[in-house]
Amino acid sequence: MENSDHRTEVVLLACGSFNPITHMHLRLFELARDCLNETGKYKVVKGIISPVGDAYKKKGLISASHRVTMARLATESSDWVEVGDWESSQKEWQETIKVLRYHQQKLSHSYATNNVDKVAPLSKPGRKRKREAGGHLPVRQNQPNSETKGTPQLKLLCGTDILESFAVPNLWKPEDILEIVTNYGMVCITRTGNEAQKFIYESDILWSHKENVHLVEEWISNDISATKIRRALRRRQSVRYLVPDSVLTYIEKHKLYTAESEDQNTGVILAPLQRYAKEASKH
Repeated sequence: MENSDHRTEVVLLACGSFNPITHMHLRLFELARDCLNETGKYKVVKGIISPVGDAYKKKGLISASHRVTMARLATESSDWVEVGDWESSQKEWQETIKVLRYHQQKLSHSYATNNVDKVAPLSKPGRKRKREAGGHLPVRQNQPNSETKGTPQLKLLCGTDILESFAVPNLWKPEDILEIVTNYGMVCITRTGNEAQKFIYESDILWSHKENVHLVEEWISNDISATKIRRALRRRQSVRYLVPDSVLTYIEKHKLYTAESEDQNTGVILAPLQRYAKEASKH
């Protein structure tokens, strides 16, 4: 294994409904970290959970405030996974690429500030103010090692259902997919029944950047899904040990996931399908 000081630092970002968050969602981070760390090339330093906003309009999607709170409860015991609420707090639905850009900019600013602070005694105050007034410091993607510790690489963490969804008409913009795999990269956890390699092969964009798509085999099968959790809750069946105890307590306290909540957004077209179909009709 390479010296850890020379490994590329990585931050994993998972976008999704988290409706509700489950142990499987948390396992994705652990599996991805193990896989990347074991390559000897990467060192995963942080994980970020980014629940989608209410404007996504997915059927059965409960309030973002509840989903963010449950995610925070679920990650209380983790020393490296946290919750980002920028996406969920936006009034309009945000494309995944915009969420990646936001967190990359935030990381870049944070690391640039840390580096400025380290060299502050050698810098003139006026020079520092000029730099701040000049806007954002330039960030070079995928070049993590320099004389000072560079900004970590941000990678999109997901299940292979995301790879499959790339082929759904009007669900993703081709240029967004290209930017994701070119500038960021993906870490995809394979689930039973998903043919991840096939999805990559059938997509010209993914195939041409397959070195940036890391597939992680899930050897200990885990078929927990938020859909199944909600179904069990509607039927008043136990979901203990499928979600963190703190999340279950919160669900019970607020009487979440009922037949009424599952009807939320029934008949409403998903936000990306609305937006992209409208844009396509203009051309």
